[in-house]
Amino acid sequence: MDNNTMIVLATLVAYKLVLIAVGVWASRRNKTESDFFLAGQGLGPWVAGLSYAASTSSAWVLLGFTGFVYVNGLSALWMIPGVWMGYVAVWLFFGRRLREETAERGHLTLTDFITDRTSGSMKAVIGIVASLFIVFCFVFYIAAQFGAAATAFETQFGLATTESVFIGAAVVLAYALLGGFWAVSVTDMLQGFLMAIVAITLPVAALIAAGGFDQVFATLAQTAPEHYLSFTSAHPGFLIIGFVLGVWGVGLGALGQPHLLARLMAVKDEGARIRGFAIAMSWAVIVFCGMTVLALSGRAIIGGGSNGEALFYQLANDLLPPILAGIVIAAVLSAVMSTVDSILLSASAAISHDMGLNRLMPGSEVMISRLVMVAIAGLAVWLTLTVESTIFARVLFAWAALGAAFGPIVVMRVLGLESSGVFILLAMISGFAMTVFFNTMGQITPDAGSSLVIFADLARLPGDPFERVVPWILPLILLWIGRTRARA
Repeated sequence: MDNNTMIVLATLVAYKLVLIAVGVWASRRNKTESDFFLAGQGLGPWVAGLSYAASTSSAWVLLGFTGFVYVNGLSALWMIPGVWMGYVAVWLFFGRRLREETAERGHLTLTDFITDRTSGSMKAVIGIVASLFIVFCFVFYIAAQFGAAATAFETQFGLATTESVFIGAAVVLAYALLGGFWAVSVTDMLQGFLMAIVAITLPVAALIAAGGFDQVFATLAQTAPEHYLSFTSAHPGFLIIGFVLGVWGVGLGALGQPHLLARLMAVKDEGARIRGFAIAMSWAVIVFCGMTVLALSGRAIIGGGSNGEALFYQLANDLLPPILAGIVIAAVLSAVMSTVDSILLSASAAISHDMGLNRLMPGSEVMISRLVMVAIAGLAVWLTLTVESTIFARVLFAWAALGAAFGPIVVMRVLGLESSGVFILLAMISGFAMTVFFNTMGQITPDAGSSLVIFADLARLPGDPFERVVPWILPLILLWIGRTRARA
């Protein structure tokens, strides 16, 4: 192992020890199930804002989004306003209602919020179905993040994939198990700071190496594909409309993510919520703009022959001194962990709290939640090692499926429209099922003459609008039909 690699490794080890220390500190604050899953509803603006931002924009931004822009050019930038609108909707539209009802009704999870006006057996059925959806999607989501961590270790240290995945999983579990939501939120805040610093440093280095903005666009005009610098990417008529709607639809997914909405449920007061929004939004602007600059500058420097999702690592090694390269790699692993820890906690809450597993052993709720967390992490490690997929594809599928399952229900409740339990269940199942259907159709090629050919063609439209936007339509209609009352 050369000196440069040793410097990178030392930087990573020091950083991970800090995260574990935070977990030890936070473990002393976990007295109740509310402490473990929502930090006793005591998050301040910096912790809430930066932990939300780091959780929602994780490795799929540093690696996946960068690779998406690197491959597709300016047309990929339509995703940015959609993601930013998701921030606005969650913090300013959903936030007040989520925070107030959590304090008044004692909610611990998003499922509690969704089923608040439902009772009896239907409440239990909705809770079970919601939990199954959450665990199913989050296992894919966690696997994507573990895959990103494995790529980092393989690139920097030449470790085998199996070893890399196990190392990443072990570090995340260490502090998440110890500290619960307190540890997850505080470490995510630290990781958000680190990601923002790197989202400025590395893109600036790449831009300078590429000769500045004018030279970047001049180089791309000569070397990139014909429509690389076009915002429409040569999609005609309705195709460009579908492309834009589909890419914007990524932002819709934020409205149904349990691990993100938990930040709004846990923020301590209205002042903290408003300031938290300003912090999270500022972070999003810095990171997405930085990754765009990095992708375009990287394309100008190395051409189009590289793996887009490895561009971040390649430029860090080529352009930065070893100590800074170590910080950059730590930032990627931070991005991974800031999502994995949050969704591990949410998945654990879905099984232990929403499905009632904790009630089997009163007084041992936190212990059961930790055991469930270990089991889910193990399943995700297995999936990472056995199912091949890109980081971007795995994350967007899980993101879209949960968004369509829960987002319409949350929107209607925040607007004051209550629906009966049966229609809430139907809306949840239909949104999830339609996302899975169109995602599956986009990956297969039916035989000619098959009735599925038309669906496969729709599922492969540019921007994937039938996977990300269309699944919201039927749930909203069902919730409107099944409305029981409107609340002021």
